Amino acid sequence: MTPRGERRLLQAVVALACLVPLGIGGQGVLHGPGFLGRPPVIPTDLDSHFRYLSGIFLAVGVAFASCIGRIEARGERFRLLGTLVMAGGCARLVSLANVGAPSAGHLAGLAMELGGMPLLMLWQARLARRWRRRG
Repeated sequence: MTPRGERRLLQAVVALACLVPLGIGGQGVLHGPGFLGRPPVIPTDLDSHFRYLSGIFLAVGVAFASCIGRIEARGERFRLLGTLVMAGGCARLVSLANVGAPSAGHLAGLAMELGGMPLLMLWQARLARRWRRRG
């Protein structure tokens, strides 16, 4: 595959992956933790904290989207964002060890955070190297 073709493919994959933090983050900001199931009472502080973290998740999606146009040149930003995602995955792993397995959606998130994200970071770095050599 040519560097240009690989660039387009990575851009498409990252754009598709951005839909998760944009969609879920936006839902969390607007609706709070209720979409996860509603216990009799959701403490106000839990709702506030959940919406705050959802706002960060939404912002991470926007920041990843800002990498798409020149993804071959956005390595530093992409790695920083990827490291944040992986740190969140590590925190989710602590929860899994201490509390037990979450729902399938959260397990899929864990797989993306600790499996997919490092692969995307490696792919972006590879593309950046190929792009520099071609120019």
